[in-house]
Amino acid sequence: MAESICRTLRDGALDGEHAPALTIKDSIDTPFGPYVFNHVLIQLSAYILAGKSQSQGLVIVALSRSPSFYVDLLKSRGYDVASLRKWLRVLDCYSDPLGWKDRLMECGTVTNISVEASDTVRLCKDVRNLDNLSSSIFDLGKDVVGQGKGRFSVAIDSITDLLRYASISSVAALLSNLRSCDQVSCAFWLLHSDLHESRVTAILEYISSMLANAEPMTKPTQGLRGNSENLSLLEQNFKKGKLHVRLKRRNGRVRILREELCIEQSGIKFSPVYGDSGIITQSLVPKVQFNLQLSEKERIERAKVVLPFEHQGTGRPIEIYDGRQSLNDSRVETSSPVEKLQTHKDPAKGEIIYFRDSDDEMADSDEDPDDDLDI
Repeated sequence: MAESICRTLRDGALDGEHAPALTIKDSIDTPFGPYVFNHVLIQLSAYILAGKSQSQGLVIVALSRSPSFYVDLLKSRGYDVASLRKWLRVLDCYSDPLGWKDRLMECGTVTNISVEASDTVRLCKDVRNLDNLSSSIFDLGKDVVGQGKGRFSVAIDSITDLLRYASISSVAALLSNLRSCDQVSCAFWLLHSDLHESRVTAILEYISSMLANAEPMTKPTQGLRGNSENLSLLEQNFKKGKLHVRLKRRNGRVRILREELCIEQSGIKFSPVYGDSGIITQSLVPKVQFNLQLSEKERIERAKVVLPFEHQGTGRPIEIYDGRQSLNDSRVETSSPVEKLQTHKDPAKGEIIYFRDSDDEMADSDEDPDDDLDI
């Protein structure tokens, strides 16, 4: 299931459509969001390096961790520094997010402040200015792919930290601009949902096309937090959990996937949910109080019904009956419709019978009733 998310991000966006976006959501009960974020980051980096991804580069907006953490993470997976310069850029919003270190150096309070600086890292000194933040992301992406039609991916390691400095409306505008940019192939970000209001979480989920929610395996009993059983459950939830994924397809349908995750020394490991297929496709048909499907008996009865004019084109003369019996037919046919029905009744077939509203209706009643008026 996690691989399907990575493949969707790998395939990128179609021409004229917004780039796919993934929201990775966790809480204090299941703090597995950073592990899922790192897994998606590593998989997408492997696709980019192998040339299998639509994007040709990756821009990481580091808010909760230093740029050196991501460089070391990729180096531990076998990527050397020389190759990282070709396709990786990091916007450092972690070292000095508000520009305090520059002010301290200008005042002479501090003389030696180390700030990471390299070919792959650019320092951001004011995270509150999202316009400059957005321009820096686009500049770093163009620095990797050039000014042509190449695309790049964007990874934001913590929307929660970004919301400490900016409003939800400005952050939502930033994410929407990333998705609508022609050079952005995909974007994904991490959110700690229990630190925000439900309105903020709903806005970010609406913007994203995919949602990966880390859930606990079992929930502890309310009011018994000190219970030994609950303590063991909490310890288990810090090692294992469930990943609930919602995918929005282009045709409007929603696909829901579930998978178990386990934290190991080598990283995160995913496994299918036993006893369940793990795949649920939600139907867009609303729940109603009546049955929309026919039973076997109803289908047989419906097949027996001979619809009007069903015999047309089978060799018999084509007849058009307007619901009224003509004068010529009344002279030829002396039997009543009921007698005719009894004579030609076939119990194996259904039949539709039409009776006109009034027997007093004349055959020429479709003439203008005002013809005899002197107007």
